[in-house]
Amino acid sequence: MPHDHGAHDRAAQLTEAEQRCSAAGESLTPLRKRVLELLLDQHGPAKAYDLLPLLNDEKTAKPPTIYRALDFLVRMGLAHRIESLNAFVACDVGACARSTIFLICENCGAAEEFDAGHALVDLAEAAKKDGFSIRRTMIEASGLCSACQHAAA
Repeated sequence: MPHDHGAHDRAAQLTEAEQRCSAAGESLTPLRKRVLELLLDQHGPAKAYDLLPLLNDEKTAKPPTIYRALDFLVRMGLAHRIESLNAFVACDVGACARSTIFLICENCGAAEEFDAGHALVDLAEAAKKDGFSIRRTMIEASGLCSACQHAAA
């Protein structure tokens, strides 16, 4: 259920992330890149304090430093913040511009992301009638993933 990025996907995503930052006039600094790598390597959502000890090379990294890096990655569309968990996940480059739904397992903590554009047509139309233009939507749904359901059976 969680994101599983292979080595090839990881390298391609890092290259695309650098290109996206460059095109936006931003810099994917070594620290920002390392935080993105850590998110790509996670098998589910990660809290900032979980990532902090993994920054072995950055002995001086403090919580505000990692939060700034995570905020940058979210702003650049390279990561999502899952509000209900106060955690972060890497996303496919460009995916953050779409409407997203996260299915979050209450048992194992895995989070599956998928494009929700088709599921939110009614919401967008209702908002438009009220004069509101939705730029991006993220929905979090909690429950049990199939693996945890099978384990409980």
